[in-house]
Amino acid sequence: MNPVKIDSISITAIREKDVEFIIDWFDQHQQSFYTLGWSYLSNQQQMEELFYQSIIEVQKECPRYKSKTPFETQVTSIFIHNCRELSGDRSLQGSEETEPPRQGVFKALDQLQQDEKEAIVLTYVQGFSREEAAHLLQVSVEMMKELLFFGIQSLRNEMRSGTTFHGCKEYQKDYLDYLERKMNRPKKIDFEVHIYHCQECQEDLATFQDVMLTMLNLTERIGDFHVPADFMENVKARLAEKDKHRQLKFKKRKRMGIIFASVFVLLMGIEFFTRSFTNLYYTLTEDDQQLRVFLQQGLGERLNLETESNGVKIRIKSAIADDIQTLVFYEIEDTAEDNQYVIDYYEGLSVENEHEIMSSDTYPRYYPPDFKSDVNNKEKNVFQGKMSLLPLSTDNGTIKLKITKLQKLIRDSSDQNSFNAYVNMDYDIGDWSFEIPVTKQPSTEYALNEETEVEGIPVRFEKLTIAPTATILQYAINSEQPKMQIEQLNLNNLEVNNKKVKADRYGSSHLYSNMDWITLQKHFDPLFGEKPKGVNVQFESVHLMIWDQNTIILDVAGEYPRTFEYAGTTISIDKVEVGDPTTIVISNHEIKNRPYESIEFHIVGEDENEVSGWEMSSEGVLVDKNGDEFDMNEIPIAYDEIDQPRYFTTVQDIKVHSNNAGEGVIPKRLEIDGYRTKKYLDDVVKIPLE
Repeated sequence: MNPVKIDSISITAIREKDVEFIIDWFDQHQQSFYTLGWSYLSNQQQMEELFYQSIIEVQKECPRYKSKTPFETQVTSIFIHNCRELSGDRSLQGSEETEPPRQGVFKALDQLQQDEKEAIVLTYVQGFSREEAAHLLQVSVEMMKELLFFGIQSLRNEMRSGTTFHGCKEYQKDYLDYLERKMNRPKKIDFEVHIYHCQECQEDLATFQDVMLTMLNLTERIGDFHVPADFMENVKARLAEKDKHRQLKFKKRKRMGIIFASVFVLLMGIEFFTRSFTNLYYTLTEDDQQLRVFLQQGLGERLNLETESNGVKIRIKSAIADDIQTLVFYEIEDTAEDNQYVIDYYEGLSVENEHEIMSSDTYPRYYPPDFKSDVNNKEKNVFQGKMSLLPLSTDNGTIKLKITKLQKLIRDSSDQNSFNAYVNMDYDIGDWSFEIPVTKQPSTEYALNEETEVEGIPVRFEKLTIAPTATILQYAINSEQPKMQIEQLNLNNLEVNNKKVKADRYGSSHLYSNMDWITLQKHFDPLFGEKPKGVNVQFESVHLMIWDQNTIILDVAGEYPRTFEYAGTTISIDKVEVGDPTTIVISNHEIKNRPYESIEFHIVGEDENEVSGWEMSSEGVLVDKNGDEFDMNEIPIAYDEIDQPRYFTTVQDIKVHSNNAGEGVIPKRLEIDGYRTKKYLDDVVKIPLE
């Protein structure tokens, strides 16, 4: 595939190329994004998951891409959002794994504090302006300047180990503005006069400039940082493999007998033309519960289009179209053997007239499989599911659907009800073609104008969309707060006209960001035929980053363990042992009523610089909303069955490696930057509609 620069072409072209085009863009930018990913994550498994999730989300969000926002800024915002979510996902951390070995400036870059490294990478690798990088990191421009300054200063100390610098502190803060030519003339004159008369500041500025120029040339040297040769191939394989599971919805197929026939004849003579009969009719004849509701509401009709190839029969049961998507309900039956098959959205499926009748303003939804469906355990040769196609661009039309490959499910008899029962898959080739008549059902949008606060942070509600196949809430989170930020807000349900619909756990999406707000969407179950007078939104939980600094003196000659107070809790320093590596162990096993799950900190050495070359391992406890604890050594952990879990770090074991063999690093201070916490919510926001 020839490389194409997406930033220079129209959004229409992006939509037409879809995932192949997005992957190509990530191929071109993988070096810089790989470096950015390591600012948050710690092993290759997480990195692959990061690229996989980011590609999928960018693909989904392309139709909502705003031309006034650079494409790379939009992608980076999504990428950072996923970085932060995955950095707290303990299920992906696995065994100890280090990043690929690097030398020179790249090795030094790895020793920075996370926020400093983010600032350096976004500015000098990604090429964002100071203002753009500040927006992406959700910090002020002034804070961004400080992060860049201290980051470059730390890099200099690492790259020129053993050299001391004695520039005047009151002038050091102006180095960046001076070198970037952002200083006003009076201040520039004063600065240059001082530098001219101060030898120590001359040397300090010169070495600072050398490192800054090295970072400015980092893009040209990024090839020294080797991304594993098979990295993107692994990501592509995961795109092909994992997305298969998201389109499968297994439902039970029941067969009606002689008793139903008798009841059916009786009802035909009594209530054939009544609504009550329609409801009862579909209750008795349609075993797919979700499709049954659509049919009862008059939002679709039975099609029962059927094609057979190589002994495998596919039946299109119905299709429901609206402005969000086109839902196709299907059934696959193996008439020759006991095999189950599913339709793979990416392989062996095409809509031949897609560009003529379908809209690319949105993207098909992904539906996870129901692995506990009765039909998966009782009907070994039948599969019932649904898939999402693009919405119609016209009021009605005929979808020319062609299927040439089906995915075979291979059961693990020892694990009939688990996800592992479906991971080993094969394909069968055939030729199944359908012409599916569809009529687009109308959707209604309601403008919302309501603002509330979550833990003191403004959250505003902007729009409610009620469509036949989904209910969508658009909301935004303020990102200006200096002491606290919302990293994730979870919604529980919506209530409209005394009817509650649950949030779709897979239906969150990031729309766009500006300097002050992050705008998101949340999908909920459908609200059939409702005309809301108002809407009630119930929160479930919020993930917060709290900036709360504290400094703890580390006395290497003192006795340990000893304790200190932080955030209303008692933390123990169990060990400070100088050597190569120097070991520092901190712990807090008391998790009841503890306000945080983990703390963010760094270590300062006796030379007043942050120590470099340190790594950390941790232990922790998984706790559900009721306070019940779960064994982290029990593999696999059934996360889906745990009610809103929190992961509390209990022990953090830090190993600090010396730059000089045989010399131990002497730690002086433990500086805590803040902590992360998850809070459960049950607040309800009542939003009136005019």
